[in-house]
Amino acid sequence: MPYTEPDYLPWDGRRVPITFVGGYLGAGKTTAINEILAETDRPIAVIVNDVGAINIDAKLIRKRAGDTIELTDGCVCCSSIDGFGAAFDQIRERPEPPEHVIVELSGVAEPSNVVPWGQSAGFLLDGVVVVVAVDQLLDDEMPTWIRTHLDRQIREADLLVLTKTDVAASDAVDAARSRLGDLAPNIAVADGGRGRREPGALGRFLALGGHQAGDAARVPGPTLFDLHDVNTVPVDGPLDQAGIDALIDSLPRHIGGHIARAKGVIDTPDGLVLVQVVGTRRDITKLLPSEFQEPTDLVVISIPT
Repeated sequence: MPYTEPDYLPWDGRRVPITFVGGYLGAGKTTAINEILAETDRPIAVIVNDVGAINIDAKLIRKRAGDTIELTDGCVCCSSIDGFGAAFDQIRERPEPPEHVIVELSGVAEPSNVVPWGQSAGFLLDGVVVVVAVDQLLDDEMPTWIRTHLDRQIREADLLVLTKTDVAASDAVDAARSRLGDLAPNIAVADGGRGRREPGALGRFLALGGHQAGDAARVPGPTLFDLHDVNTVPVDGPLDQAGIDALIDSLPRHIGGHIARAKGVIDTPDGLVLVQVVGTRRDITKLLPSEFQEPTDLVVISIPT
């Protein structure tokens, strides 16, 4: 039976940001999910292929019910084994929305095929993070069809997280970064090696709670793995679509480095819109009545080149 979107908006119109976490088998996606669950104190929802594959500390589990695990801090893990529609319906049934939804994709998933789910009723796409391991990226004996698939995942990312940098030789890490630069020259690369990031950074780079009613343009403090810069770019509104595009196109010149994230509420001739930039993806959405606020400047997080 085909999935049908609900004809109502949950949570009084609030939209919850969704981050898709992709990457090939063994790249480190499950490790990332485990660290997020262990370190965050915010109510998030995690959709995984199989909750049994996520080894969660028993002290963090409040109750289990079928393919759903509810944690003591309000987080919920549910399986997408029956499809995204059923998993999103489970989350929509909760009386209080989570602050963020993280979806772990299977190792063979194409991010472009699931991105439309980021606009499902009650949700808003926050970005696609692809986890890439140094050894896999440099494996010259990898079958051609797997190499093609891995390269396609990389090109579809808004942010790349390079793992195994802590166990690889420095020249291998340099070669991996060079290859990522060739495959996706405009995408920021964050260091995801163990011991090479501040505690808690792995979870916080997802910008948990980045879209809340009355504070739609709030950008959490910069916590990307690598050194980063935060800048505020003034917006002289109102701007039409061409003006917004020109402003976004000018960001690298104003900021320098790779734009990892930018967000702001901009006045237009047709009303207020939320402008979000994640990597090379830009998303402009009209604010719902429940999200009304004053226009803001554009806050930009960048990774220096």
